[in-house]
Amino acid sequence: MINHTSRKPPTFTLNNGVTLPVLGLGVFQSAPEETAAAVETALATGYRHVDTAAGYGNEREVGEGVRHSGLGRDEVFLETKVWVSDYGYEETLHAFDKSATKLGVEQIDLLILHQPMPQHFDRTRQAYRALEHLLTEGRVRAIGVSNFMPHHLTALLEQAEVVPAVNQVELHPYFTQPDVQTANARHGVLTQAWSPIGGITTYPGWGENRASALADPTIAGIAEAHDKSPAQVMLRWHLQQGRSAIPKSTRSSRIAENFAVLDFALDATEVARLDALDTGWRGGPDPDAVDPSTWDLSIPEA
Repeated sequence: MINHTSRKPPTFTLNNGVTLPVLGLGVFQSAPEETAAAVETALATGYRHVDTAAGYGNEREVGEGVRHSGLGRDEVFLETKVWVSDYGYEETLHAFDKSATKLGVEQIDLLILHQPMPQHFDRTRQAYRALEHLLTEGRVRAIGVSNFMPHHLTALLEQAEVVPAVNQVELHPYFTQPDVQTANARHGVLTQAWSPIGGITTYPGWGENRASALADPTIAGIAEAHDKSPAQVMLRWHLQQGRSAIPKSTRSSRIAENFAVLDFALDATEVARLDALDTGWRGGPDPDAVDPSTWDLSIPEA
């Protein structure tokens, strides 16, 4: 359920009562030298949520952009992710320290595990146990996961004490993951969409036959009817179906465009037409098929 107020962007209420702004600026693949300015621009536009990750290599610049915005710390919702090289109980506690230091904050609003890593799931469980400890201590306000399929979530919940507040997954009209959405809803987990407008992220080695939802004629027709862009239609589709969305851009015009989705609504027929575009095509790596611990990525100290 979206909560509207007159002075702040609308929010979702997470399963622990924390509120999360419905739209967040994503900074995946944003060059560090462009990230601070993009964050500052987004916050000036009206965003109050920024999504980053230790693995993106730009947490420090996200923190810089927040500080330059002139907004108080309590006005900006910061979300980041623990990379798999830092999974494990003590390792994940230290991963928090690294991220918090780079962001320049004492408390992180939402800290999530970046991948389920089923190939080494014991380490994933230990990492999540560390998130639970950080939550108990108040060093994070909410915890969650990313790229978890229903069986990963079930396996985690067999031993977890805290239900994840968020599961961030690839989700756009060409890849709607209905089974993931259903499992999340059953457990009270908010579905958060990365690549929410489809095809905005390039993964070398995956999706060579990709097609951009931005060029889809059905979406273009709906956009024309509302005098909006295809990207705005897709973002509105997410919000109306109760999903958080993380659009990514470093261009000020696109950042503003992606935020201007609160002044129109799709009707039920339009929503159904967008739902019907699902192809089952995954643009990113399948977490069950790829072991991310084999990737050459480790997180430097702060």
